[in-house]
Amino acid sequence: MPPALSPETVEDRLRHWPVARLATLRDSGAAHLVPVVFHWEGSRLWIPVDGKPKRDRELERVRNIERDPRATLLVDAYGDDWAALWWIHLEGRATIRRDEASEDFGDAAEGLRRKYPQYQDVPLFRGVPTLIEITPERQTSWCARDGSSGGSEGANATDPPNGGQGRAETEDE
Repeated sequence: MPPALSPETVEDRLRHWPVARLATLRDSGAAHLVPVVFHWEGSRLWIPVDGKPKRDRELERVRNIERDPRATLLVDAYGDDWAALWWIHLEGRATIRRDEASEDFGDAAEGLRRKYPQYQDVPLFRGVPTLIEITPERQTSWCARDGSSGGSEGANATDPPNGGQGRAETEDE
């Protein structure tokens, strides 16, 4: 059986990796998949609906979660060295949060600003401040080699792209 990442490596990757893929369910049951930025705080994951240009209507991921809270997040590294590949898969319940006065909402917003310096130039929120909160119920991981490092010591194995500097999510519609 291929090795899983160690719990310490999973925690480190979730804290520092700049991009993930979020899957929600459409009315039809088909998956809706988008790249997202995120903040991991040890037991919950936070995804902003940020201030980059978007269409005027509410994002599909938000509508999907309001209808069906099931969500899946994939954090992964791919490169030419297949011995260095790894992934972390989280399944859980998502909640749309707009209660910016709550302490955990504020902590999540600050965590996103620290992780992504781009939020110095792009507003963290647009309109009503909105975060997607995901509480994982199931976690799996895989790596091509030993579970402590996730593969070779090459840059594409353990170092986040862009030297760990996050990049903003893309519009999903």
